[in-house]
Amino acid sequence: MSLQAPEFFAELCLPFHDSTVVGTTYYASPVPGSPLRLRIDFTETKHADTYGGLRLAVVHADKGEIDSATLGFLEHGTFHRRDEATHTHPHTKQYGTFDKYHRPGRPPWEGAVTTGLRDAIQRYSAVWFPGAWAATAPSRAAGPTAHKTPLPAAPSSGRAR
Repeated sequence: MSLQAPEFFAELCLPFHDSTVVGTTYYASPVPGSPLRLRIDFTETKHADTYGGLRLAVVHADKGEIDSATLGFLEHGTFHRRDEATHTHPHTKQYGTFDKYHRPGRPPWEGAVTTGLRDAIQRYSAVWFPGAWAATAPSRAAGPTAHKTPLPAAPSSGRAR
């Protein structure tokens, strides 16, 4: 089954307009005209078809990969809520990970909270692509959006003013 990588990377709300997903890998050119590119892949665990995080890499157009970092789902709380809700125990294959098998119509990473990952990607990209994040960042809410509900009108005393 598919990892639905384009949808996962869209969920991260990464701000780079010059980007694409090929297979399960995200590619971006955060700074126009720069030879540096950002590549993000899923990291595999010791279990087949199970993923435990993301691997970020800065790739130079001529020199190849020049830096990388791994962001674990566990360390960034990506599946904390899901694992608590499903009573998934630490030190099991499913804890803090996802695999390619899932319910029809649902992504394999269902229940992921990507805020921690996104913040870490922002910090990492700020080192290699200064200003790129702020220059292209779309607005986003950190969680569910609160909507203001108008207060009900005060009861009328029956007199017109």
